[in-house]
Formats: sequence, structure tokens, C-alpha cells
Amino acid sequence: MIRGKVWKYGDNINTDIISPPAYMELPIKEAAKYAMSPIDENFAKEFKEGDILVAGKNLGSGSSRETAPLTLYELGVRTIVAQSFARIFYRNAVNIGILAIECPETDRIEMGDIIEINYENGIINNLTKNEKYKCDKIPDHIMAIIKEGGLINYIVKKLQNKSS
Repeated sequence: MIRGKVWKYGDNINTDIISPPAYMELPIKEAAKYAMSPIDENFAKEFKEGDILVAGKNLGSGSSRETAPLTLYELGVRTIVAQSFARIFYRNAVNIGILAIECPETDRIEMGDIIEINYENGIINNLTKNEKYKCDKIPDHIMAIIKEGGLINYIVKKLQNKSS
């Protein structure tokens, strides 16, 4: 179960918005200070680990740069809920340990709402509005990667277990 405050954005939030190209050459820790700045100058300053990023359709479209999910991760983003994700962004997010959940009803969720996500049963409870929404259940193999903190940690653990 995951619970947190919502940071809500609309459709087509692309990688240039998430990780502006002007800051791509900076180390991730520095670049993260500009995450989402084209649409919300306060995001990087005020997002707290445990908060939840929520968006509409096609989150992470645009280039396949890994800096987009990396800057979000640096800020403490561990869970993202969207109506749909660009395929490469979704994969990059999971690979670094961000739980990406599809929910067709994100338009009913608002900035500042407190939501609780039961990713095993595919239910989001909006505690602010006392509403429930269906979301994708997260398969065990994806949750195993998330719980290990990303694909590299997952593979290292698997290899260590084989050699034991």
C-alpha cells in the first residue's frame, strides 16, 4: 500500500518538460533542481519523498533520455500514476525503481489530494474525495524490480543468490 500527496499534471508531459534539455549536461543532483520547471517552478523545491506524481495521457513522450526519470528519482519520486505512459519512459522508470501505474481515471484526481494505492489489487483510494478508481495491478516481476530499487539491483541480487 502506498499513500501520499498528489502533484497533478495534464496530458503529454514530455521528457523536455520533465528534464529540460538546457540542464542535461549537469550532474543528476543539479539537473533535478529544474525538473518540471517549464510548467511548475515549485515542483523541484517542494516535492517531498512519498508524494505521488499524477498525470494524464502519454506521460514521458518525446526523447528516450534517461535523465527524465533519473531527475524525478533524485527528487524522491517513487510512484507515478498516469492514464498512459510513453513506452520508453515507463521502462526507464521501472529500471531505476519508480513504480509506474496506469489508471484511466486520473482526471478525477486533483493537485493536493491524498491518495492510497493498493497496487496488488488495482485500486486507488482518494482519501480527500472519498472515491475509488481502478488502476492496473502491478505484476509480480515488475514489483520485484521496484522492491530491489531498480533493474541493476534486482539482477545483482539474482546473481548473488545463484552463486550462493
